[in-house]
Amino acid sequence: MSRLVDRGAIVASYVGIGMAVVIAISFLLVIPIEPVYWLLSLPAGLLIGYYANARSERLSGRWRRIVVNGLFAGFVTAATMALILLGVKALFFYADNGYRDASLGPPLECAAGPACVYARYLAAGRGPALEAAGVRDVASFTSFYWSQQGSSAGTVFGLTLAGGLGGALAYGLARPRSRRTDQAADPA
Repeated sequence: MSRLVDRGAIVASYVGIGMAVVIAISFLLVIPIEPVYWLLSLPAGLLIGYYANARSERLSGRWRRIVVNGLFAGFVTAATMALILLGVKALFFYADNGYRDASLGPPLECAAGPACVYARYLAAGRGPALEAAGVRDVASFTSFYWSQQGSSAGTVFGLTLAGGLGGALAYGLARPRSRRTDQAADPA
């Protein structure tokens, strides 16, 4: 045991990093459906908060340690999920060159990066909504875009961390009380 968290919670945090990477690859890159990424953040946190204590074999002890284990693994997983979301958004924001499918028309004529993303939003008919939000040029669009992405990353972080706490509490309520009671219940 470490002073702050159990060794199992540290291992669980590495598992959480891997889980976040797999979820991100699946739903931000391969099948880009960002709302699924948001929806999976809560169950990912629940799973990792529970796993942190199961991996630590927390059979008895203080609730404080159970909660800290779940919050630690949940925090690492949440931070990873939020940072990957922002990283993927940055990749597509700064690498956009205006290309679009031929069925949508010719490529957009714009400078690569934020100008192309802004042009893409305007071509999709979002101009009036952007103007209502005070966006009138590439600079104001860039500020608006990153404030929205920061909000999304904060939501993902908060849901995953809340899930980590919920998983720890679920483990605390459902945990076996001692190894002897487990062995007595299963004589095989």
